[in-house]
Amino acid sequence: MEELLQRLSTSKRVTWLTSQAGVLATACLYALMLPLTTPSPNAGLFRFPALGHFQTIGLCVVLALPILLVRRLPAAVFAAVLGEAVLGDIFGARPLAMLILLVALSGYVAARRPKVAAVGSVAGVAIVFVNDVHVHGQSVGGAAQWAGQFALWFAVAWVFGGVYRKRREYLGALQEQTEARVVMAERLRIARELHDSVAHSIGIITVLSGAAARVVETKPEQTRQALRGIETTSRETLLELQRMLGALRRAEPDDAMAQAAPLAPAGSLADVPLLAERTADAGVRVHVSWRGEQRPLPPEIELSAFRIIQESVTNVVRHSGARTCRVAVGYEPTGVRIEVVDDGDDSLSGPGRPRFAAGAGGSGFGLLGMRERVTLLSGQFSAGRRPEGGFRVTASLPA
Repeated sequence: MEELLQRLSTSKRVTWLTSQAGVLATACLYALMLPLTTPSPNAGLFRFPALGHFQTIGLCVVLALPILLVRRLPAAVFAAVLGEAVLGDIFGARPLAMLILLVALSGYVAARRPKVAAVGSVAGVAIVFVNDVHVHGQSVGGAAQWAGQFALWFAVAWVFGGVYRKRREYLGALQEQTEARVVMAERLRIARELHDSVAHSIGIITVLSGAAARVVETKPEQTRQALRGIETTSRETLLELQRMLGALRRAEPDDAMAQAAPLAPAGSLADVPLLAERTADAGVRVHVSWRGEQRPLPPEIELSAFRIIQESVTNVVRHSGARTCRVAVGYEPTGVRIEVVDDGDDSLSGPGRPRFAAGAGGSGFGLLGMRERVTLLSGQFSAGRRPEGGFRVTASLPA
């Protein structure tokens, strides 16, 4: 129910209907208050002696009709009501409702077109002063005093309209910034997913293709095994990319790509043994150890933990020169802890494994992506060279 009410409150159609209902209610109230606020020596509900009841009702409705166009033509409506006020003074009637509406309209116009509102307010004050002097026969001092009071109300309305306009502009700019941050966060998420999935597979394919090229003539069986590994890895990478593209385009139900690409489940810690098996084909043996009682974790924790292990193992294959790698996954009461360690030669470190102390910022996109994942989940991350040689990546994810 709360979600339904939130959607209704933010719906453009509901907002339009609400605003139109408010305009209609204002017009009806104005038509009703015109005869009630018109000064006249005659008592009673209708205070136009020369008109009958139905004629008075018709006149009030006609005078209130311009209000219905206030959202589309606010300046024209202000001018129309100002003209009604002038005619009222000429015929000896100055309804209080008309003056209140003029002040309210000046504030409304100031919220949308401040220069027009300022010109209209000055014109209204000038007309009031002239009418008091020439129509009602007041002295210049009395007319100036009444016009000054009217100008004060116009100024207050103009200030309120300006504040509302600034607030609306600020909220609009804030909304644009929020949307831009959401778009940027989504772009970073997609970039991390692409890097983690593609970089690992391309690293494996690179190592296997190099090994096949070296033994193609002397060891045909190993060559065939390497080519089969390349084919398998390539197919899995293609399916992963199709899954990601299908997820990005799932808003188009009739899209052929979304139907053709099977939406396989995202990676999880259960896929770590398969990752170790694929990495072994590239010449790096991965020893996986589990500590604690294994249990299901939230999907975002499972995916991030698997991606961190995948990226770390990819760096071992591509940059360390190590033949073995140790992956430790520890289930703790408050979350899960991951540690990936290798004994490789640091002199082979490349762009994916920059030389830096544990916890310091690096320049590699792989380590940056892992750090971003952990930070978004309020976890702890460190990566750096070991004193005894090699490289260590650790991450603690709360769950």
